[in-house]
Amino acid sequence: MKILVTGVNGQVGHELVRKSSSTDLTVHGFDRSKLDITDKRNISSVVEQIKPDLLVNCAAYTAVDRAEEDHEKAFAANQYGPALLAEECRKNDIPLIHLSTDYVFNGEASQPYKETDSVSPLGIYGKSKEAGEQEVRSILDRHIILRTSWVYGNHGNNFVKTMLRLGQEREELRVVNDQWGCPTFAGDIADALFVIARKVLSGTFDNWGTYHCCGSTTLTWYDFTNHIFEIAKNSRTLSIKNIIPIPTEQFPTPARRPAYSVLDCRKLYSTFGIILPELTKSLNTFFTNENNGES
Repeated sequence: MKILVTGVNGQVGHELVRKSSSTDLTVHGFDRSKLDITDKRNISSVVEQIKPDLLVNCAAYTAVDRAEEDHEKAFAANQYGPALLAEECRKNDIPLIHLSTDYVFNGEASQPYKETDSVSPLGIYGKSKEAGEQEVRSILDRHIILRTSWVYGNHGNNFVKTMLRLGQEREELRVVNDQWGCPTFAGDIADALFVIARKVLSGTFDNWGTYHCCGSTTLTWYDFTNHIFEIAKNSRTLSIKNIIPIPTEQFPTPARRPAYSVLDCRKLYSTFGIILPELTKSLNTFFTNENNGES
């Protein structure tokens, strides 16, 4: 079975390609230079060349703050591109797995968000991703929208890598302590996607729709930072001595973040039997990969 993966320069796409050699699935990965999801002819050409049994869209505009001024590019990649992919999949009878985000919610909840809860994104990034979800749903019946959150991995830029760099450069850090979420390791998402792909490609799958997929640990950015340094000190020299918790209002950003974006992943478990690992296990895998030069 052949899987076409877009956005392989991103964290999850990169992991899908890296891990594919240890699976029974054939993964054909494309970055933007080879497959621009906003180019209809480009999409058709690649699909005709590969003839995939499944398409997984990991391509996205993910610069949350920059999106506030870069509306056109954000909506092109996050709404128009998924629409074109869904149309091509419908034309060729190919199922589509499309990655989305916790940022489709406004963060005003007090308990984990279910797939059926109303969306109300706060910023352009979230609005563009929610628009992409709508396009996929309206165009293609055989789709899975997989929402995830607070993604980090060995490839690309992310919160863990930023904290490690700052922890080596500074003795003190101020980190937000009133935004709650679930850090999710890109490698764990890739593993989940392979499980989902096998089910989808079984020929008997019919539980299409939206699913939540995130790490099993709920905490704040401040707590996350403490976990990172606690494990990092075993393998590297750090300068950090003091981590100060601060409210969001003391760390203003162009785009508003949801204060609470914990996702309820019970539907993912009941359908696919998937539970992502808790944070310590995934962070240990991250550092093992780093030490082995896997990035």
